Amino acid sequence: MEKRKVFDVVIIGGSYAGLSAAMALGRSLRNVLIIDSGKPCNRQTPYSHNFITQDGVKPIEIFQKAKSQVLEYDTVQFLNDLVISTTKISDGFEIETKLKEKIKAKKVLFSTGVKDIMPNIKGFSDCWGISILHCPYCHGYEVANKDLGIIANGKTAFELCTLIQNWSKNLTLFTNGKSELTEKQIEIISKLKITIVEKEIEELMHLNGNIEKISFKDGAKTKIDAIFSRVPFDQHCKIPTEIGCKTNDSGHFEVDFFQKTNIEDVYAAGDITSPFRAVSLATSSGTIAGAAINMELIKESLPL
Repeated sequence: MEKRKVFDVVIIGGSYAGLSAAMALGRSLRNVLIIDSGKPCNRQTPYSHNFITQDGVKPIEIFQKAKSQVLEYDTVQFLNDLVISTTKISDGFEIETKLKEKIKAKKVLFSTGVKDIMPNIKGFSDCWGISILHCPYCHGYEVANKDLGIIANGKTAFELCTLIQNWSKNLTLFTNGKSELTEKQIEIISKLKITIVEKEIEELMHLNGNIEKISFKDGAKTKIDAIFSRVPFDQHCKIPTEIGCKTNDSGHFEVDFFQKTNIEDVYAAGDITSPFRAVSLATSSGTIAGAAINMELIKESLPL
């Protein structure tokens, strides 16, 4: 990194939301530093979909192109590092990194993404993002009308059954143990001709993340082409919580329309603020955040 240590904005997390914010700020002639540790949550996903002009493009290719375009703006810099602390000071924030960099900024944007918590099923994490899918809008078209499974239980299982049946009628719900569905939910699922399997899963048998069979603890196996599932998540970065940023009941950071948190001069964008995990929505929130931060900097610079 160059010798500059004071920036208008430091963006912590340099994936789609962070890069989009950086572009808006770079085009506003702001001195910006993006700090990123290189671990995007979709790093196993082969292709990105449902994003116009980028449909079917590899996520890493979208990232690389976006990064190269953003860094064309000479007031934007990129640092491969991990932020370990963010401290409020009189004129902004001091950010310290794992590589011992100390940087100051007037405003901070967190776009650090979330960390998916995998269930204790052998093979699940290997298939996550490849053949175990979280979003039918992002990946449903590619597996439409195939033999699909859902791994879920209770309310989540019911929601996924009613949703995924739009993409395939060859659908099986695997509750991985005793069903927690209500009688009414079971009745509706049955009318949709979705089979419910309550056996405990031993392993997801796959080849390079492409699922082939589900193996159960009783020794039985069943062929499957792809699975939809929702897993719990944790915030990838704890610093926003440590400095007082509020989260909602779902565990996402609370922001207003302009992506501003409850902490003055702190913004958040991307998956950390929304349950709708899609590249297009992350870029949108980053663009809004970048424009909003620039407007706030303008207001603060006006003569009284």
